[in-house]
Amino acid sequence: MNQNTDGRRPLLKAMGLTKYFGDRVGCRNITFDLWPGEVLGIVGESGSGKTTLLNLLSGQLVETKGTVKYSLAGKDLVDLNQLPAPQKRYLMRTEWGLVRQNPKEGLRMQVSAGANVGERLMALGIRHYGTIRSEVVKWFERVEIDVARIDDLPETFSGGMLQRLQIARNLVTQPRLVLMDEPTGGLDVSIQASLLDLLRRLVSELNLSLIIVTHDLAVARLLAHRLLVMRQGEVVESGLTDQVLDDPHHPYTQLLVSSVLHS
Repeated sequence: MNQNTDGRRPLLKAMGLTKYFGDRVGCRNITFDLWPGEVLGIVGESGSGKTTLLNLLSGQLVETKGTVKYSLAGKDLVDLNQLPAPQKRYLMRTEWGLVRQNPKEGLRMQVSAGANVGERLMALGIRHYGTIRSEVVKWFERVEIDVARIDDLPETFSGGMLQRLQIARNLVTQPRLVLMDEPTGGLDVSIQASLLDLLRRLVSELNLSLIIVTHDLAVARLLAHRLLVMRQGEVVESGLTDQVLDDPHHPYTQLLVSSVLHS
């Protein structure tokens, strides 16, 4: 667990993030720090605002109020809204990754599996075909996809393999921060378990910082160091994962945990 007493600066800092859709609250006044190497879980029922928050952090939505700051290239925190659009796009292709719940939305389905992974390396300026292909092969092996399928189209892959391919596509540039939206959603239990084992291993090996949105408390317990519990657009409880799940204080968190225990 990250106790963060060594004086390091946070990797990401969200301050007062708020999003309204007309009169409806998407999320309101969300504030937290994310530290290097930390996995932050955002949990809550459907409609709690967790995906809205993730979309604000990733720049897919523009906040109504609030600020997101990021330690660009490990240096001082910068306001992401102050970055020029080309620099923000470059950031999302290099230092950041975004793993979507539906991998078909995070992949280019009309190009080969290998090209999906190799494209992000080209964003780093790598142009040599042999270098790119050898790195792609390495990542296929790392996420346990048969290298013989490197030239196959993603549409020929199963759901679990598509998610592994999306993970490889995002991690090939060795990002410092990866955002994940329900990465195990819709997968069979056995495939979920295999994918979670893979994620735990990669987070540890690469010292990744991860923000993971999930409605599944078992996923949160397995992966996250710390939790934000959201309800109706607001954080109602936060803390170390085991503390929140083993001794929930807010009635809503108690209800969430109880419903899992008795389901």
